[in-house]
Amino acid sequence: MNVRTLLGTVAALALAAVMALPPQAHAKEWKKVVIATEGAFAPYNLTRPDGKLDGFEIELGNYLCKHMKVTCEFVTVDWNSVIPGLQAGKYDAIMDGMSITAKRLEIIDFSLPYADSPSTFAVMKDSPLVNMPYTGKRVSLDDKAATEAMVKAVAPALKGKTIGVQVSTIQAATLDAFFKGVATVRTYGKTEEHDLDLQDGRLDIEIASSNYFVSVLGKPGGDKIVLTGPLMTGGPLGSGSAVGLRKSDPELKAMFNDALHAAKADGTLKTLAEKWFHNDVVPTSWN
Repeated sequence: MNVRTLLGTVAALALAAVMALPPQAHAKEWKKVVIATEGAFAPYNLTRPDGKLDGFEIELGNYLCKHMKVTCEFVTVDWNSVIPGLQAGKYDAIMDGMSITAKRLEIIDFSLPYADSPSTFAVMKDSPLVNMPYTGKRVSLDDKAATEAMVKAVAPALKGKTIGVQVSTIQAATLDAFFKGVATVRTYGKTEEHDLDLQDGRLDIEIASSNYFVSVLGKPGGDKIVLTGPLMTGGPLGSGSAVGLRKSDPELKAMFNDALHAAKADGTLKTLAEKWFHNDVVPTSWN
């Protein structure tokens, strides 16, 4: 075999080897992002009488999409089906006051958190539970000793009572983890449903994010509701609300994180938090 034939054979083998390699995966180029929200979890997200969506997450989402240079579309979804819908590809992201938890991270991914809030209880002003033990006191559910002391003090007050909570939430998980069998737990599809039952006397007490209760207390009749009991963080309550994403979309996660850094740097996150929550709830756990 002469040199020219040998080189030709080598070249042919090299080309065949390259062609046999699997095609390189190309990063998806995002032009449009569809975001799922409940539209019924004020002040995170809400639906105006004219049908338009509004709230902290709607304004923030529009800012993030503008920074990412993508077209942004919000769709409303029932809370209980929001993660399955993401996995099924019905939309690309979730912005619905969803907290990062270890259980959810087994299924989906999250951006950096954009809001943090303790969870607490609410009762009517004339309730005997208005001054529950630990009222106004912060307790990290990651602190075993502090949690055990809190549960020991609070459980007797809740014994025999009926507690309202939204289904499949971090608050429902917290009741199951620390107060199971102590009280009757009644679950609801939407938070505003347990608010109505509390006001109508069908519940003794309810539990939700303290950020959510900002909206409740500001509604007609909200002046008859008061917050009570511990301000709980950590454990089943997770580590702040963030954009829920598929694990198969790391490029989109990077885009959201970059946009969130920009929103924090230029003060947009703080401005929106103070507008909707009347408080700076931006997490300090990332920079």
